[in-house]
Amino acid sequence: MSRFLLVVPPLTGHVAPLRAVAAELVGRGHDVAWCGPEPTTSELTRAGRVYAAGDALEFAVERRPEGLRGFAALKYLWEQYLVPLADAMVPGVEKAVEAFHPDVVLADQQAFAGALVASRRSLPWVTSASTSTELGDPLGAMPKIAAWVDGLQEGLRARHKVSCGDLRFSPELILAFTTVSLTGPIADVGAVRFVGPALAPAPPVGFSWDRLDGRPLVIATLGTANAALGRRFLSECVDALAGMPDVQGLVVDPTGELLSDEVLVVKRIPQAEVVRKAAAVLCHGGHNTVSETLASGLPLVIAPIRDDQSMLAQQVETAGAGLRLRFDRAKAPDIRRTVTEVLTDPAYAAAAARVRASFAAAGGVVAAADHLESLPH
Repeated sequence: MSRFLLVVPPLTGHVAPLRAVAAELVGRGHDVAWCGPEPTTSELTRAGRVYAAGDALEFAVERRPEGLRGFAALKYLWEQYLVPLADAMVPGVEKAVEAFHPDVVLADQQAFAGALVASRRSLPWVTSASTSTELGDPLGAMPKIAAWVDGLQEGLRARHKVSCGDLRFSPELILAFTTVSLTGPIADVGAVRFVGPALAPAPPVGFSWDRLDGRPLVIATLGTANAALGRRFLSECVDALAGMPDVQGLVVDPTGELLSDEVLVVKRIPQAEVVRKAAAVLCHGGHNTVSETLASGLPLVIAPIRDDQSMLAQQVETAGAGLRLRFDRAKAPDIRRTVTEVLTDPAYAAAAARVRASFAAAGGVVAAADHLESLPH
């Protein structure tokens, strides 16, 4: 039996794949504990053993300024989120290591504190790449920005008296919860192991299944963290889908403010189950939603909002499994036209089916657990 400490940020999409991996490890007889900002880490993991590392309220997604794009968004992400998050989490991760005595630290790619503490204590550490954004070296063509990121990391290493390499990439093992069919070729695979999505069961959500009327179902959702920001876009989705009588539109509006006689509008859905009954999904490009959709072999329309979502949208479009829209500019006619294209051109569904096959072949949580068990420690 081995002891695995999972270090995570307070972000749903980053915790979700590790929940499934944790369950697999526990099922194999290993001991698993979590560490992250509270109370969000406990809420997201629904686990019995969670060590606190920082205050989640200080790092809630809702506190990010709206409308940041390009370098401004990257600058905010690193200077105001990732680096302060690492500094805030290190003391808690230290205490967790002292109390739990892990054999391996499994750290999310945005939870640098896991890499810092593990390196300082000469513990094996593994990177959980819940999104493929960093794997393709997106800053490779921007050396000045790459050097700026390196400088921020060097500051972290100096403050915490660590002399390791890039905090985003374990030299021993990087679990990538995707496949090359979606990301495209990676120049330097190194320690990366593509295991495909690790889809964990979601908490039960009530849903009136009898409201689905048998027409091809198109789901529009912007995830859990974009309620206020997404109201305009979701309203356009309602208008777009209302003008498509041959499909049934389902719009997930967490605010409960949108109303429609032609489109089914709900606050929440059991997403994985509903997606399996859909014909296409319209979303923001969150990694979990993209993975769930492609795991069902469905085409996507993606309107990216922030962070890695633009790159994921580009990957989906390059793979031929969907199309992208401008989140801040798309109107109902644009949405209707794009949804119609992915539904009527069989090439999109065929490409989504190819990605689905690659996901199935990659092994998912079983493969991830196998790789973790093979680590020397």
